[in-house]
Amino acid sequence: MVPGNITRVTEFILIGVSDLPELQIPVFCVFLLIYGQTVMGNLGIITLTRVDSRLQTPMYYFLRHPAIINFSNSTVIAPKMLVNFLVSKKTTSYYECATQLGAFLVFIVAEVFMLAVMAYDRYVAICNPLLYMVVVSRRICLLLVSLTYLYSFSTAVVVSSCVFSVSYCASNVINHFYCDSVPLLALSCSDTYIPETIVFVSAATNMFFSMTIVLVSYLNIVLSILRMRSSEGRKKAFSTCASHMTAVTVFYGTLLFMYLQPRSSHSLDTDKMASVFYTLVIPMLNPMIYSLRNKDVKAALRRFMGNLCCSLKTMQF
Repeated sequence: MVPGNITRVTEFILIGVSDLPELQIPVFCVFLLIYGQTVMGNLGIITLTRVDSRLQTPMYYFLRHPAIINFSNSTVIAPKMLVNFLVSKKTTSYYECATQLGAFLVFIVAEVFMLAVMAYDRYVAICNPLLYMVVVSRRICLLLVSLTYLYSFSTAVVVSSCVFSVSYCASNVINHFYCDSVPLLALSCSDTYIPETIVFVSAATNMFFSMTIVLVSYLNIVLSILRMRSSEGRKKAFSTCASHMTAVTVFYGTLLFMYLQPRSSHSLDTDKMASVFYTLVIPMLNPMIYSLRNKDVKAALRRFMGNLCCSLKTMQF
């Protein structure tokens, strides 16, 4: 084929979660409800950890950022997906697709490492409580969060640039509900060995280092708890970690299910279902996990609602 005769792709078509016409409205309603709960739950966590004076600690500072990440990641994916349920032409421009992939990568990588940062925070709180405010000072908190976002942004730039460095000149139909690296590379009409290798190495490296930090932190936490003589102390320590351990298990469990499948049973449809879980369902569940198992957050919510009611009554009079 003569290079000058190649027609370059200028837009992509997203198949979505399902291409069955009879399911579009019911599935739209389900995902609209999920996204609405995600927005309310995560904005609630962000608001409470900002305005409540009793939640101005490193633990809740770190809790605020997963809420920001979950809200942002869902907002990158959900609105476009919801619109596509209602329109017949489910297209996205070349540059819109590249932007969505880059933004998605920023927030998913940030979430991977923010869970590791939170595990380190819990390790210091339980294993070195007397040095906690020194080791996890305000400056260290800001540094850890800044490095997480800086690294995730750098990773997103490199990976998305590689994905869009190849040629797209044949099919432009993406078997997904958003622009993701694997289904995009499957459409390329040029050699994808290098970008596929970079995507795989980046994902594997990020997962390995993040999970190593989490596992080492919790191994030391468990050993420290087992050495405690007081059953009340052990119960309090486990309670401190319970919410984060639940969130870590759900998030990493989904990613490991996706990446450790046998190649014989691996498919883009399976990836799509796993992606629904970690881009939409988990961001909805996390605020519930952190608030329902956390007395401080529930107490802060009661104070916030009480102050809000008092303010409304004052305004009426």
